[in-house]
Amino acid sequence: MEKNRLEAFSDGVIAIIITIMVLELKVPHGTDLQSLAPLLPVFLSYLLSFIYVGIYWNNHHHFYHATRRVDGRVLWANLHLLFWMSLIPFVTGWMGENHYAPLPVAMYGVVLLMCAIAWWIMQQALLCLPGNRTRLSEALGGDIKGKISPLCYLLAIGLAWYQTWLAGALYLVVALMWLVPDRRIECMLYGEGEGEGD
Repeated sequence: MEKNRLEAFSDGVIAIIITIMVLELKVPHGTDLQSLAPLLPVFLSYLLSFIYVGIYWNNHHHFYHATRRVDGRVLWANLHLLFWMSLIPFVTGWMGENHYAPLPVAMYGVVLLMCAIAWWIMQQALLCLPGNRTRLSEALGGDIKGKISPLCYLLAIGLAWYQTWLAGALYLVVALMWLVPDRRIECMLYGEGEGEGD
């Protein structure tokens, strides 16, 4: 099964997710800097979520560039991932509008955790296909970041009931951990001569 339609659909959904998030930023009625102050929590939530969505888009692009084929399982697994990602704008707005109250901060972590689980399920569905297994396994290696992230989300969900800023800091740490470019897939593709002309 061709992967082009899956990639195009996913790119479209991710673009819509970012658009919905930015629409949550309401234009202030004032014209001075003080009128922007009430928007700061919403903007910081948006910034963090924009980074997360960008990370997923970037990894999705690289991951599917390294795959040879997809099947029905992969299509459903990808839709499952997009479902959880589509909830990011909701929890982002809820967390920002309520100035990082414990429940919205915890639910933000639940959505991030479910995105991570959905990514793992999609990854496993792709690894089941013979044309993908060798290349992706080699590129993934031990996948340390993929194993640490869900544990950090679980810890942050618990911390949200104690100190919300600690939970937020942990969400930021995970995002920063993924912002560091992971060159394994790119190195593998360039090693095979597929990166040329991209």
